[in-house]
Amino acid sequence: MSSSQPFIPSSPISPSAGRPSKSRFTFKHLSQLALSSTSSPLRVIAHIDLDAFYAQCEGVRLGIAEDQPLAVQGLIAINYPARKYGLTRHITITEAKKLCPNLIMQHVATWREGDTKWAYHEDAFAHIATHKVSLDPYRLESRRILACIKDVLPAPPVQRVEKASVDEVFLDLSAQIHAILLERYPQLSGPPPYDDPTECLPRPPTTALDWNTDALVDLDTDETEDDDPDWDDVTMLIGSEIVRSVRAAILDRLKYTCSAGIARNKMIAKLGSGHKKPNQQTIVRNRAVQQFMGGFKFTKIRNLGGKLGEDVVSKFGTEQVKELLDVSLGQLKSKLGDGTGSWVYEIIRGEDTSEVNSRTQIKSMLSAKSFRPTINSYEQAVRWLRIFAADIFARLVEEGVLENKRRPKTVNLHHRQGGQMRSRQAPIPSGRPIDETVLFDIAKNLLGQVIVDGRAWPCANLQLSVGGFEEGPTGNRGIGCFLVHGDEAKAVKHSLRDSDGHASDYGEPRPGKRPKSERGAIQRFLSRQGTSHGDSDEENSSTYSDLEPRKDSSSPSNLSGNLPRPESHENALMPSTSCNEGFARHDATVNKLSHNATHTTTGRGAIDYYCEDCDKVLPSGAKSEHQDWHFAESIAAAEMPDASRGTTTASQSKPRAPVASKKLGASRSNTSQTQRRMEKGQSRLAFG
Repeated sequence: MSSSQPFIPSSPISPSAGRPSKSRFTFKHLSQLALSSTSSPLRVIAHIDLDAFYAQCEGVRLGIAEDQPLAVQGLIAINYPARKYGLTRHITITEAKKLCPNLIMQHVATWREGDTKWAYHEDAFAHIATHKVSLDPYRLESRRILACIKDVLPAPPVQRVEKASVDEVFLDLSAQIHAILLERYPQLSGPPPYDDPTECLPRPPTTALDWNTDALVDLDTDETEDDDPDWDDVTMLIGSEIVRSVRAAILDRLKYTCSAGIARNKMIAKLGSGHKKPNQQTIVRNRAVQQFMGGFKFTKIRNLGGKLGEDVVSKFGTEQVKELLDVSLGQLKSKLGDGTGSWVYEIIRGEDTSEVNSRTQIKSMLSAKSFRPTINSYEQAVRWLRIFAADIFARLVEEGVLENKRRPKTVNLHHRQGGQMRSRQAPIPSGRPIDETVLFDIAKNLLGQVIVDGRAWPCANLQLSVGGFEEGPTGNRGIGCFLVHGDEAKAVKHSLRDSDGHASDYGEPRPGKRPKSERGAIQRFLSRQGTSHGDSDEENSSTYSDLEPRKDSSSPSNLSGNLPRPESHENALMPSTSCNEGFARHDATVNKLSHNATHTTTGRGAIDYYCEDCDKVLPSGAKSEHQDWHFAESIAAAEMPDASRGTTTASQSKPRAPVASKKLGASRSNTSQTQRRMEKGQSRLAFG
């Protein structure tokens, strides 16, 4: 049974009890902010846009007052004081003077034929057909502004700056904001509860934020200003403070005003920078994205203009973002394709994951001229190509081409005749420095190729560009860096000494080194033919002196006394009665040579070895040749008849290489006519 009395709570709920104790953002989102991740909902991007940049440049150069109306001829740029009088771009000078009598007209700098540098010419407007507009003064000021921005922000990698154009810059402030957050709110610096990065952050301790007169976009219809701010609002506030300091530095140092947009991605930030101009900044909070995007034409969104925008308008009958939001994803995919439909669906809802590319170096340089009236001769075109080459080279000098910092790889020529545009390309020689003449010669050759193809005149537009920039080599040194001269060379030579104190023989001939003969000693030995045993002693002695290793004069005198004396060399060379025994003895001789080769060290510090069979110390490099000599000697001894061998052996007082002679060959053939002389590489086998 229910009571008829109304329920009265014993503890009334306080107004603060409805405030959530946790943020809707997690510790993972906070760590993504530190990495400048495009997927972080706390991300903050700023877009800085210079106000009427070309007009400001001329106003700063001329030193005119900020409220003075100014128009720039050639590009037709109008500053904001002149726009108050109703002046717009491409208005005629006569109409502009009627609307604003005190208007200052300043023509842009131009290149004149024969000039080596752009200049401001008073008669440029009257000779616009023979002058070419130069944007170099504005590029120089743009670089100064970019340098000022980088100087205010922290150093890389925290600093992320992208130069979008000559008067536009994107800033990714996420990493810098993360560091400031941890300083202001220490409770965020600790680890997440339970070491779980998906745990929600605590709520910000503040319930109100001071935006300091910035332009705030109204919140979405389902959001109210009474709602307490969350961490995405705090990050936007910190980002607005950083951008305000950047804009103030540009104004104080360089006298330029600029507008800015702060949002969660590049697309919304760019739209925000143009929302309130001049000299203001607009903040698009995450809770205000739909309200902000709904007031735009989607053709104003980057990459949604041109043919794609026209296609969307023709298929859906509207160009308003607010109306296109009612179109489902399936309809967009069916009419625009899966990829394009999905992208349009996301972009009109403010979703953009493009990164801020910190690379601000230029990728190409272009110098062009549209001819009114058209030009009709090769000579006219060549005069313009000379101006183009000088224009591009002057900009290359600023880019560091003379210091070999960066240089282009290709030259491109575009030629328009009627409705046809033809292009030609040529590489820039890499083996020579780039100068104005090199660019001009390549451009003339490309123009010649276009003329050879026919139908080159009249020419309505001519363009010359360079591209394919690459970084110059670093750390290269000339060959002179590797050479030493004079006293330095003497010092190096003095330092090249062995560990035992002996000077290095680098670059000097080795003492006592015999010249290399055309034929080796073994070949000379085997090729000798027919001399008598009686008169061959002298010849054999000279042959042996060639084969015999020389004694090293620098070896210690007591070395032979410290080593065991070898066996008699005569005994080692005693012939056997058959060739088979001779070859068997050879194997033993080689083994013995290897065993008896004792290594030692001479006074020069080189490692030599001692041969016990010869009682000699030889260089280690001659060991193989020396053992080959013993091998040849044993072969000759094995093949020699007993009688001749005995006579020869007895007549020798020291070992020497026997010589194969014609008489020896004749006696061998008489001894056995069926026995043929062995050739090189053959061996005889014993039967029975």
